[in-house]
Amino acid sequence: MSCCDKKSVESTSSGIVYDNASTIYQSVQEYYGKVLNTSKDLKTSACTSVGKPHPIILSILDKIPSAVNEKFYGCGTPIPLGIENLSVLDLGSGSGRDCYIAAALCGKNGKVIGVDMTKEQIQVAQNNVEEFKKNFNGNVADLKFIEGFIENLENLIEKESIDLVISNCVVNLSPNKEDVLKGVYHSLKRGGEFYFSDVYCDRRLSENVRNHELLFGECIAGALYINDFISLSKKIGFNDPRQMSINEIKINDPQLKGLLGKARFYSITYRLFKLDNLENNCEDYGQVAIYNGKIIGQPHSFILDDHHEFETNKPALVCGNTASMLEETWLKNYFTIIGNRNVHFGAFDCSGSTVVNNSTGDNNSCGTSNNSACGGGKCC
Repeated sequence: MSCCDKKSVESTSSGIVYDNASTIYQSVQEYYGKVLNTSKDLKTSACTSVGKPHPIILSILDKIPSAVNEKFYGCGTPIPLGIENLSVLDLGSGSGRDCYIAAALCGKNGKVIGVDMTKEQIQVAQNNVEEFKKNFNGNVADLKFIEGFIENLENLIEKESIDLVISNCVVNLSPNKEDVLKGVYHSLKRGGEFYFSDVYCDRRLSENVRNHELLFGECIAGALYINDFISLSKKIGFNDPRQMSINEIKINDPQLKGLLGKARFYSITYRLFKLDNLENNCEDYGQVAIYNGKIIGQPHSFILDDHHEFETNKPALVCGNTASMLEETWLKNYFTIIGNRNVHFGAFDCSGSTVVNNSTGDNNSCGTSNNSACGGGKCC
């Protein structure tokens, strides 16, 4: 079973590139539009949610039409709280589930756009908007769904018009991941964020795996090697990627397990910030961050990533990159930063990590468990 000619796929340090994009698009559209009826038809756990969402999101899910929830495929819940009044873009929005959640969180003054290439999924998303609005008495953001390719964002979305881009287990399905990240960077305002879950691998995959149609549709064959993703992110301009969570994916089918060998796959949620002052290493400028506890649903603490948890009203020393992420993005409404970068005190001491990493790596890297963030250095 093959989704592409063996000569048309290349694995590089910038990720997997498929030359015959039209064949890939057709395969994915067929799989998600016609082959799968619900998420129960999946052969692996890659495109199903892991972990329990926040109670606020669970309460929103209860009010989303069942047709939307049943056609949802994703590997996480990449939607932060506290996004009132923001403009949000969802890549590969599918049935629209995450767009609906974001619309409820953004409120009437927000804006949510979903982009998906599968006609059947777009129809599900559009057909249930009115019922969704009624369930929330109209107190939701404006919803718009666009049929198109996420590699083509520069022609679909106005430049620097988006505060927050989200995506749920979709980038791995793209035949050109570099184009996707470039489009995200183009769409985001300065200080904007790409907050997303996707599937990654602990190694570069063989040609046989990358060409396997079923594994591609199941979000496995297109999975990026973690280090290649970090390198690609930095190349585009997203320096210092921050990891939120990581969970190993289970391959249930014996034949597929045999084909994949010892390769291990993970659902990882990352945060990428569009900030031009993020440094390659974590540097000490004597800055302090204080969380005000005003994000609804997070009154006692705020978790920035798997190494940074800020207790409400408790001052915490942070590196320069972390200070910028909290002071120069949509998070600025919830933090006070004391100090600036006028005086440099050397490398930041990373020994005070406050959040235990739930991956198989160590606790030294600020953004990833494989020590690829911050140029391979260490962070708080």
